[in-house]
Amino acid sequence: MHPLRPTMTVEEAVAHFTPDRNEVQEVYSEEEEFIGYLTVEAIAHAIHRGELTRPIVEYVVPEVSLPDRKRQASSQAQLHAFFESPICQIVFNALYDGVYITDGAGITLFINQAYQRITGIREEEVIGKHMGDLIKQGMISVSASLETIRTRRPVTLIQTIRNSRKIIVSATPVLSSAGEILYIISSVRDITELIRLKHELDSQKLLQSDVPPADQMGLEDVVLGPATRSLFRLADKVAKTDAKILLQGETGVGKSMIAKYIHARSNRANEIFMELNCAAIPGHLVEAELFGYEPGAFTGALKQGKVGILESAHRGTLFLDEIGDLPLELQVKLLKVVEESKFMRVGSTQVRHVDVRIITATHRDLATLVREGLFREDLYYRLNIVTFEVPPLRQRREEIVPLLESYLEKFNEKYNEQKTMTLECYEWLTNYSWPGNIRELANLVERLVVTTFHNTIDVGDLPGFLQQVFPQAEPTSLRDAVARLERSMISQAIQTHRTTRLAAEALGISQSALVQKMKKWQLHIGSEPELNE
Repeated sequence: MHPLRPTMTVEEAVAHFTPDRNEVQEVYSEEEEFIGYLTVEAIAHAIHRGELTRPIVEYVVPEVSLPDRKRQASSQAQLHAFFESPICQIVFNALYDGVYITDGAGITLFINQAYQRITGIREEEVIGKHMGDLIKQGMISVSASLETIRTRRPVTLIQTIRNSRKIIVSATPVLSSAGEILYIISSVRDITELIRLKHELDSQKLLQSDVPPADQMGLEDVVLGPATRSLFRLADKVAKTDAKILLQGETGVGKSMIAKYIHARSNRANEIFMELNCAAIPGHLVEAELFGYEPGAFTGALKQGKVGILESAHRGTLFLDEIGDLPLELQVKLLKVVEESKFMRVGSTQVRHVDVRIITATHRDLATLVREGLFREDLYYRLNIVTFEVPPLRQRREEIVPLLESYLEKFNEKYNEQKTMTLECYEWLTNYSWPGNIRELANLVERLVVTTFHNTIDVGDLPGFLQQVFPQAEPTSLRDAVARLERSMISQAIQTHRTTRLAAEALGISQSALVQKMKKWQLHIGSEPELNE
């Protein structure tokens, strides 16, 4: 901690005092000459008078009472005696978690046996060495101790040991009664092992299912978790009937996959499965696509006419996606099909019969559309015999890793690649909200497979908006707010400009300064083999 300077304001000096602990602070000139003492009583008096911007030199006294100084010295001596005692080392070595202790300057004083087991770093490699030197040697990627010294607050971060193993480090400062940092105590856990165990547990949960394996039906992309297992059990039951089914859920949650699953488990499995997205075709063409048309039925029609999707799905299953976007005038014709299995082609007066199982899906609230007069009530109740509420992917987090693995294997085969993903990357993506659901996940995996230069995909290869998926608390100080803004701007710049030179120009700093800041924030450009050009 830097000493107080006489030119500091009262407001700046407040941070050096901890309520009920710091009573006296020494003040030194820029030439490190002792000026005098600043007491907490003097600070409180200045604050009471509203003199926050006045220099503290006006409140410095040459001497303070002896009992106050003795009390501070005694407290500090007791702390030193404890940390240097054999009993302290015995206690720390008995802990399962790693312990790393430095002094207030960042010099390593002690590591326990658990830390050596977790990291593979031996005691003789670090004792007496400064944390900054260990970073330069590549032994650790970042230092929670140095960050705690800088911020004077507890810090938790992920640290890479010798460019491979990941650990999570929580550093806490031990302060003297004068507010001086005497020690930094860091607790260490092996995050790689924690993530591996978590994923093994999730995998065991996914295997506990009484639903037939999806690959037995040619649906290899189906992944079942606690949030969807009951849904697929119901699908397995109703598949044997011809009951109308309505699938509701956000875009990209896998409604089409469930429809295919129901068809594959039904008595119509050997017949055709037809699909029509009602929102993907202009309203005036949906009728022709769905019901077909006679020769010359309208301008631009084929001379020989056309068989519609409904007629093509005879004896099979017809899946109408985004049924909420079906025009009102066509809802009347669809109602005739649902009620009587009859329809007429566009431009025809001949009634045709069709035997088809209809499954519909939408991301919209059909009940609300009915109240607003945008969807026929009678059609709604006839389609809504069995309703499936498909949960979004953010509510099915145990399925995210298996889906990532499935699509990674799929796109590796498609593009003749051999990409793998680190456990940390899997964990990072598990914490993402996935607003685009499974469709967004599949697109991301394909993007990573085709754009990364190395075979191991890590957190740093993810797009900038994904590198900040963990929730963060509100900044507790101006320094925290500035640091977060700096990281956000740098992340955005490197994602936009793709090279450190262009990103540095956009930010108005030198390229070397940008590279240093990227190392500080553990950012890099995933689609480039090097940080700079």
